[in-house]
Amino acid sequence: MPKTRINISMDQDLADFAKFFAKENRTSVADMMTQYLLTLKRKVEGQDTERILSHPAFQEAMEQAQEKLRDGTAKFHSYDDVFGS
Repeated sequence: MPKTRINISMDQDLADFAKFFAKENRTSVADMMTQYLLTLKRKVEGQDTERILSHPAFQEAMEQAQEKLRDGTAKFHSYDDVFGS
């Protein structure tokens, strides 16, 4: 399937973290976002999901974020709010 480009805006600290995490795990931010959205799509469609990224923290964070979005308890904070300056 042909790829298309999507631009997103986020806090610079969060973008830096995403780049660092991707590099540390020998992948790209685009691949991480693709994996997240593909897993979300498969869950919505009731399909089994296969973990492509091996880092357990990625899977756990993804599941926690999905649950909070699903049940309406998600609270949005900046990177500095969470980790300090």
